[in-house]
Amino acid sequence: MSQYPATLALEACTQVAGNVTLPGSKSISNRTLLLAALCEGETCVLGLLKSDDTDVMLAALKMLGVGIENIGPNNYRVSGCDGIFPVKNAELFLGNAGTAVRPLTAVLALCDGNYSLRGVARMHERPIGDLVDVLKMLGAEVRYLNTPGFPPVQISPRTERGVSRKSTVSIRGDVSSQFLSALLMALPMQKRTVRVEVIGELISKPYVEITLNLLARFGVNVKREGWRAFVVSADSRYQSPGTINVEGDASSASYFLAAGAIAGGPVRVLGVGKTSIQGDVLFADALARMGARVEVGDNRMEASAPVTGKLKAIDADFNHIPDAAMTVAILALFAEGTSVLRNIASWRVKETDRIAAMATELRKLGARVEEGADFLRITPPEHLTANAIIDTYDDHRMAMCFSLVSLGGTPITINEPGCVAKTFPAYFDVLASLIAGKSI
Repeated sequence: MSQYPATLALEACTQVAGNVTLPGSKSISNRTLLLAALCEGETCVLGLLKSDDTDVMLAALKMLGVGIENIGPNNYRVSGCDGIFPVKNAELFLGNAGTAVRPLTAVLALCDGNYSLRGVARMHERPIGDLVDVLKMLGAEVRYLNTPGFPPVQISPRTERGVSRKSTVSIRGDVSSQFLSALLMALPMQKRTVRVEVIGELISKPYVEITLNLLARFGVNVKREGWRAFVVSADSRYQSPGTINVEGDASSASYFLAAGAIAGGPVRVLGVGKTSIQGDVLFADALARMGARVEVGDNRMEASAPVTGKLKAIDADFNHIPDAAMTVAILALFAEGTSVLRNIASWRVKETDRIAAMATELRKLGARVEEGADFLRITPPEHLTANAIIDTYDDHRMAMCFSLVSLGGTPITINEPGCVAKTFPAYFDVLASLIAGKSI
């Protein structure tokens, strides 16, 4: 499946420049596909991300009887089922795609069919219990097939007695924002008003903002009471917007903007900017705080190295941009002083335990790293260790992040680089184009 070898040696480089047209956002792509499937009528989805995570969502929706037609490169026509999937018995394999497992669990739990949802081994270690607990409050019949609180799960039809009339439910907000997003996407199918109260601090708020924005595009306006409560009204019903364009992926933008900051630039990314609905565009603010030269337009972002040539350390809360914050950890290697990334506990339950993995691999490069429950403290060495062999833990972001080390003049080897297929199959080709001074 991978276009890359088992190991990829990246030569030292000190200069990059060029333009990058970003692939579609994973978060927007999978949300949009599911909402289009739940509509009545057809929706044309343009600029969909082509990746492992979107492939499993497309395959799952087709297995559920949703009509999906490829109408051009990265463009699809989705024939919605008006909230009633034709197929009532299905076994779905969803890889390691949290943006597929969590929302589909919530939606299918309210669809009165027999469904099993499985993934790769790591997906079975990523929690889902808080979401399932709320679904059970709503009368859903969900049981764990292995470890309680984790996939795989088996969904059965609700009994007449089991159909809940609860008007208020509560869900934890401090484990994964995907739980709340999944619930909000499922509740319009209830055809009654439900208030969702958030317990604890809601992490990754920008990802919930994406969900709310897309719900509104599909005709469902959720009443929000700050970040403490959300109300889905009884008259909510999904309506197709006709055509919807998927924004470029702001998380992927972080790697190329960081490349410009490390190795001269300018590097310009096209597809996200001031008008983006993705919180990860705020990575540009962190980059500017570290001294990089940054420009942001309506649909573009650009970064170059500091005038002094040296980045500054940063100490900041990254709860709002946990994915892009991984790129900051790499930038810390090229900064003067000690950087601290705070409030990143959600890294522990991602594709791998990213706090532990990042600490381990940064140390291979000679960095001094202190790892806490929800933080990393990174002090760069005077000289990075050349030719370090980086393990990627089957985590696409580990591979993409550590590739940036080579741009600071230090050769590095990436194990299992093919894991980038999860969200960005062509990543290393695009990176090579910047080194060659081309544009993609």
